[in-house]
Amino acid sequence: MAVQAVHQEETIAAIATAVGEASVAIVRVSGRGAREVGERLVRTKRGLPVKLRERGMKYGQVIDPRSGEVIDEAIVLWMPGPHSYTGEDVLELQVHGGAYAVEAVLAACLDAGARMAEPGEFTKRAFLNGRMDLSQAEAVIDLIRAKTAFAGKLAERQVRGRFGEAIRALRRRLLELEAHVEVTIDYPEHDVEDVACDHVVRVCEGLMGEIDGLIRSAELGRVLRDGVATAIVGRPNVGKSSLLNALVERDRAIVTDLPGTTRDVLEEYINLRGIPLRLIDTAGIRETEDVVERIGVARSRQSMQEAEMVLLVLDGSEPPSPEDEAIARESDGSRRMVILNKVDRGLHPDAVRFADELAPEGAVRVSAREGIGLDELRDAIVNWIRRDLALDLDASYMANHRQKRLLEEAKEDLRTARDAAQAGATLDLVAVALQSAYEKLGETIGEEAGEDLLNEIFSRFCLGK
Repeated sequence: MAVQAVHQEETIAAIATAVGEASVAIVRVSGRGAREVGERLVRTKRGLPVKLRERGMKYGQVIDPRSGEVIDEAIVLWMPGPHSYTGEDVLELQVHGGAYAVEAVLAACLDAGARMAEPGEFTKRAFLNGRMDLSQAEAVIDLIRAKTAFAGKLAERQVRGRFGEAIRALRRRLLELEAHVEVTIDYPEHDVEDVACDHVVRVCEGLMGEIDGLIRSAELGRVLRDGVATAIVGRPNVGKSSLLNALVERDRAIVTDLPGTTRDVLEEYINLRGIPLRLIDTAGIRETEDVVERIGVARSRQSMQEAEMVLLVLDGSEPPSPEDEAIARESDGSRRMVILNKVDRGLHPDAVRFADELAPEGAVRVSAREGIGLDELRDAIVNWIRRDLALDLDASYMANHRQKRLLEEAKEDLRTARDAAQAGATLDLVAVALQSAYEKLGETIGEEAGEDLLNEIFSRFCLGK
C-alpha cells in the first residue's frame, strides 16, 4: 500500500499522556528516525550521547538540540520495530509532567527531525504495519473512553482481536462456499447443481444466524459507549432530585420542600452493575404561569419522549393527583418503570393501587432520602435493560455503528445468494452475491478499507495515540 510506505518514511512525535500537571508525562516518537532523535536528545550524566541499540530502558537527560541546555531528566524506553505498538522503531521519553517540561521535550523532538503526529496516527501506523486489524484499532478508542469496568473489559477483548477472529472465521467459511460454487460452475458436466444449491442454502442460513449475533452486539456497544438515557419524571415535589442524588451518591441536585425547585434538565452518568446510565433529572411537570418553569416543563416532556427508559416517580404517601394521572398518560408504558417514593412516611392505599395499575409487575418502593429500597431499584433497572433492550451481557465483543452497517449489508447479500439458490437461478448470480458478502465482512476489519475511511476513523483519536 502506497500510504504505508509514505508513513514509514516519516518520523512522528506527540505527547501521549493527558494534558495537565502530573508526576510523569510521556512523549512518544515513532518511525525510521526515532533512534536518531533519541541519540541527539538524550545524554548520560557524563554528558555522553545515549546509545539506543537493544530493547530496554535507560536513564538520561534530555537536552535542547539548539542550545545544548538540559530540559529535564527522563526515563528512556527504546522499542525497535517490528515488535512495538506501531510496528516501527518507537522511542518513549518519560519526563516530569509539568506543562513546561513536556512541551519543551516535544519541541526538542520536532527540532531533532520528527514532525507532529496527527490524531490517531500511532494507531493508524499499527494498522498499516499489520500490528492490528481495523476492528482492534477502533476498539482502542472504546478502551480509552470506557465508562465502566464492563465496557473496558469488552473493549480490551476486542483490542486482543475477538471480533476480528469471529469475522475471519465467517470469511473462511464463505470462501469455502464460493470455491464450491465456482467448481460447480466450471464443471457443469458433473450435473451436481441441485446439490450445490442445497449446500448454498444451508451454509448461507448458518452464516446469517451468526452474523445476527454480531449485529445484536452493536446495541450493547451503543449502550456501553453512550449510556442508557434514563429520564426521572413526575409532578413537582415527589422526590425526583432526591432520587438522582441517592443514585449518584452525592448532592448533585438542589433539594427543597418547595415545589418547582428544579427548573431545568440535569444530567449525570452512573455506573450501574457495569452499565453506564445517563440519568436525566427533570423539572416537575405541571401547569404553571411561571415563564422559566414552563420552559423547564417543556424540556421535561421532551426528555420523557426521547429517553430509552422513564422512571416515573410517585409520592407513595399521598393519593395520586390529576397531575400524576396526566403524566402517566403521557409516558410510554413500554419504556416506563414506576417508583413509589417516600415509603418511610407510610404508603397510601390509593397510591399503591394507582401504581399497580400502571405497573402490573409491581412498582419499586423506595425512600430516596432514607436510602430504603435503592438496591432493589438498581436490580430492577438492570433487569429491565437486559430484557427490554435485549442486551447480551455475556458477549465477547461489541460491534460499532460502522461495523453493524456492513454486517447488515453482508447479511442481505447472503439472503440474496440463498434466495437465488432456492429459486434455481444461475449459480453465477449466487457467486456474485457471495463475493459481495465476503468483501463487506472484510471491510469490518479493514481488509477492504480505503484511505478516506481510515482518515475518518483515526481522526476520532486523540493526539499521541
